[in-house]
Amino acid sequence: MSEHKKVVTISVSEPGRRIAQRLPYEHVHGHPAATLSARWGDADAFVMVLALGATVRLVAPLLADKASDPAVVCVDDAGAFAISVCGGHVGGANALAHEVARLLGAEPVITTATDRLEVPALDQLVGLSAQGDLAGVTAALLAEEPIEIERELDWPLPTALTDHLGRTWSSGRASTRIVVSDRKLPEGPVGKGVVALRPPSLVVGVGTTSDASENDACDAVTAALSAGGLSPLSLGALATIDRRADHPAVAAVARRWRLAVHTFDADRLDAIAVPTPSDVVARAVGTHSVAEAAALAAAGPGAELVVPKSVGDRVTVAIARRAGPPGSLSIVGLGPGSVAHRTAQAARAVRHAEVVVGLDSYVTQCEDLLTPAQDVRPFPIGAEIERVRLALDLAAGGRRVALVCSGDAGVYAMASPALELAGSPRYRGVEVSVVPGVTAGLAAAALLGAPLGHDHLVVSLSDLLTPWELIEARVRAAAESDLVLVVYNPRSPRRTWQIEKARSVLLEHRSAGTPVGVVTDAARAGERVVLTTLGELDCDSVNMTTCLVIGSSTTRVVSGRMVTPRGYSG
Repeated sequence: MSEHKKVVTISVSEPGRRIAQRLPYEHVHGHPAATLSARWGDADAFVMVLALGATVRLVAPLLADKASDPAVVCVDDAGAFAISVCGGHVGGANALAHEVARLLGAEPVITTATDRLEVPALDQLVGLSAQGDLAGVTAALLAEEPIEIERELDWPLPTALTDHLGRTWSSGRASTRIVVSDRKLPEGPVGKGVVALRPPSLVVGVGTTSDASENDACDAVTAALSAGGLSPLSLGALATIDRRADHPAVAAVARRWRLAVHTFDADRLDAIAVPTPSDVVARAVGTHSVAEAAALAAAGPGAELVVPKSVGDRVTVAIARRAGPPGSLSIVGLGPGSVAHRTAQAARAVRHAEVVVGLDSYVTQCEDLLTPAQDVRPFPIGAEIERVRLALDLAAGGRRVALVCSGDAGVYAMASPALELAGSPRYRGVEVSVVPGVTAGLAAAALLGAPLGHDHLVVSLSDLLTPWELIEARVRAAAESDLVLVVYNPRSPRRTWQIEKARSVLLEHRSAGTPVGVVTDAARAGERVVLTTLGELDCDSVNMTTCLVIGSSTTRVVSGRMVTPRGYSG
């Protein structure tokens, strides 16, 4: 689902109303001018089901600047096109147009030059902030004019950007420059023909007294950045002692600069060598340093202290520079197929990744989230461990990686092998997270009704990785326990007899009239839903993309819906 917190769909005509009702956003019908005017300040995005010309006339008086304007996408009354009107990159209209197009089966229309010509947009580079003459340098990129790169920091740039610059890079003093730095540039504000790329290389350590105010902390961080000649755009994290994790002054710094907060206990901090330890601090909190030690701890191996601690009345601040980017791996469940079943967290993880790795069909499933600046590594079917190793190796090298899976990453997918391998010393220090997704079993159950209303079991009939004897024992146990059974991978061109055997085992313990739901391609094109019985189940009608839901003795069909009662009474 959309990353935008609030999307408002506005329609005018009856065909437009029907189109708007197919979208999972707030819907207002009629009075488009009044609605836009009233909601312009509190909505993140608008989907106008209206002619493009009418949309332009309505939004034009409301536009201020691309940094603050909401995204606007226009959809025609036939639902054939989803057009990004304004806020393409910064506002997220391009991504929203792709999302709306997938929801409606429409054609996304994107006119942003960098997207159309597959040139990385400098203000959309994952893990980097861009500052300066974006329009001028982007024009030079599009024209493939010579561009000089000044790398004050050896920070990896997106492959798509370096590949493009490899054709135009200049070793001389070109009129257009890209500077990779966390410092304020000597000439002051970034000037014409220059873009500074700001990596999140700085970690600010903060120590406070219990009575420190929010202003005390924010002012102290601002002063430390100024003293070090550093750009606030390169602040990547905030660190402190665990006892101050929830202090309002710490929260204020995190909120102002949108920083993740890392906390450490006193023993961990006291084990870190710092230039200015304090016995006073040690007597108060059990460690000789908070600000310096926390900054260095969060910045990781090889970090250097670039701004030693500055002690104020109530706040102490120090700043450390990371030796390189902190690598991370997000193992992402994309859901069963439709963008409507994809979570906002999954969309964020893919959009914010520098590298996206996955089975080619899963990469296609999230292609509306991808940009030319991302390094995309699709794999053919199989080679699961190779996929996982590549993702972990890239993360260990400092890249932000998304390993994409269908459904939920932890259910018959890549989370299990990835977490097993991530535990080896080779990948120590790589931050690994699992992003949940809607499973095929849950999507199938929702289409059938409420067959999983009571206890149930999930089993795969694929014996490629699990011996059939073990699978059969599990099916038999489920049958004997009178559990609803969700069956994945019931049949393939090479595995044709397993479903018949499982059915015969179930019939030993359940009546032939037991309800069975057969859902093929849930939430995908060609979705098919059949309600039958265990006795009449046509095993030849199922395949690898079919999910079977086999009822228990209490499961029944109510008005064409499969229901397993929980036992509520009213």
